[in-house]
Amino acid sequence: MKLLRFGPKGAEKPGLLDSNGGIRDLSGEIPDVANGALSDAELDKLRALNISDLPLVDGSPRIGPCVGQVGKFICIGLNYADHAAESGMALPEEPVLFFKATSAITGPNDQVAIPRNSVKTDWEVELGVVIGKDAKYVSVEDALDHVAGYCVVNDLSERDFQLHRSGQWVKGKSCDTFGPIGPWLVTRDEVADPQNLAMYLEVNGHRYQDGSTKTMHFDVATVISHVSQFMSLQAGDVISTGTPPGVGMGQTPETYLKPGDRIELAIQGLGTQVQTVVADQ
Repeated sequence: MKLLRFGPKGAEKPGLLDSNGGIRDLSGEIPDVANGALSDAELDKLRALNISDLPLVDGSPRIGPCVGQVGKFICIGLNYADHAAESGMALPEEPVLFFKATSAITGPNDQVAIPRNSVKTDWEVELGVVIGKDAKYVSVEDALDHVAGYCVVNDLSERDFQLHRSGQWVKGKSCDTFGPIGPWLVTRDEVADPQNLAMYLEVNGHRYQDGSTKTMHFDVATVISHVSQFMSLQAGDVISTGTPPGVGMGQTPETYLKPGDRIELAIQGLGTQVQTVVADQ
């Protein structure tokens, strides 16, 4: 299934994408694409529905973040060898963890705002993993059983804030609009191999990132297991698993986002995001 959330910001309703690309309203079945609705049992109930009986949503509503009420937004740094090299950083011996503030989360096609005093706002296409079942001290072998599904994430980053303003990376990762998620949450049964998904990102029609999850340093199962050794994971938590090479910081000369730019990014089978860049007010 491809689950989504549609409607005005802060008032999104749960939905399901039908085989014709139409949006079916799930608000009569679940309160939100969040928390307990992401369990295997609840997802099985949705699979059993007759989709044609669900209300068809008229028009082209705004698509919101594909998961609501996110408790933790966890990111994995330097998880592709070529990206670590272009960043001038050594490949880590175990996953590098950092957080984005959940206030950064936005819809997949909402505007991206360059924050005040930014000089190096950058892009990163990433595979997002949405937890469906609580996880603590999980083995690598059992890790994927705790996944509700997968989605596209743009891990936007202000490199000057991140690397030169002291402290942890969170300063450069958590600006408002720096976490577009979606358009869909694709349930794990529809993703045969999360380690074999093509992905790309373009700015103004120029393809900067053109990679695959097959070149991850630490695969999804290893990442989930590793994180769960340090903190429990709950349904609705999002893990963004790192980016392939081609970020703006790695260009010669370095290239960063500016107002008016158009970003397009996609992951095979998980949908496409399109964002226009504006200056934050």
